Amino acid sequence: MLANILAIILEINYVPAIAAISAALAVFGAAFGIGKIGQSAMEAIARQPEAAGNVRSSMIIAGALVEGATLFAIVVCVLAVV
Repeated sequence: MLANILAIILEINYVPAIAAISAALAVFGAAFGIGKIGQSAMEAIARQPEAAGNVRSSMIIAGALVEGATLFAIVVCVLAVV
């Protein structure tokens, strides 16, 4: 069943559309994740202002990891088209 579906998708050449949708979903997921990271960091800083430096650096590292995973997902989607 799955092999038939994949054969139909590859035969009709929906791959670029699927790759574009996948890349968009990766970007939306990253935007949502970074927004949640920022929200949690601001709440933590509001509760303990003296820990602002540690929270800020942890927030930047977590955001960078999310961006790296997103970039990897976009590269995989682009390579799927080529």
